[in-house]
Amino acid sequence: MSFDLPRNVILPVDAIDVRLDPGPHPFAVENAAVIAENWRGEIEANPALFDGIVVLLSELAYRDRSLIGRCHAVNYSTFMLWRKRRENSGAEHAYAHAVLVAGDNALVAIRMGPRTVSAGRVYFAAGSFEPIDFRDGLVDVDFNMMREVREETGIDLSEARRGVRWHALSTASGTVIFRRYHVDAPADEIARRISAFVATEADPEIEGPVIIRHAGDLPDGLSPHMKPLIEWHFARAD
Repeated sequence: MSFDLPRNVILPVDAIDVRLDPGPHPFAVENAAVIAENWRGEIEANPALFDGIVVLLSELAYRDRSLIGRCHAVNYSTFMLWRKRRENSGAEHAYAHAVLVAGDNALVAIRMGPRTVSAGRVYFAAGSFEPIDFRDGLVDVDFNMMREVREETGIDLSEARRGVRWHALSTASGTVIFRRYHVDAPADEIARRISAFVATEADPEIEGPVIIRHAGDLPDGLSPHMKPLIEWHFARAD
């Protein structure tokens, strides 16, 4: 199967069958020495980095409005080398976005903090899948979305209205799985709550909230994959 899905187009997704393989990812095995060497340089440049556990895909396909794939737990140090050598690596990355829609239809994104790998970048609160996001070996995408939003912003999406389905956008840099989450409060109020939460954090992951009010409202530092998601939202009712 490997990686078999349309690129650079937003796809409707009704089911996600991405499973965690207990074995090591071939990329991690084949590049162990280089991973260790690269990681020494990464932490020298940014001592705040933590070599936690994330997952990398070894297979992903789109069939009958479903995403089907296999992934493996890897150290973050493996992920960091993969970012530099992703082409023809036999590995890909998938992540999830809860598209936070305020009561006034504005979007609320975040800007990443200065000590992170993505410092200054603007996207929806998100993080890589981790083993905690899997249930009986199957990824729980909505759990990941809500967990990451809560950890980064303090916003609890458990009572938010979810969009009727997921969507996915696959590019050369990775595959983002996303879903609208509707919160009744206006964007300014949500942003105020996020800013208040960030102010209580000793080492916040994000710099703060970013409100996006229309399709042409593209902030500095916007991650490339975000523009089509923003245009999609403002062009379509849920």
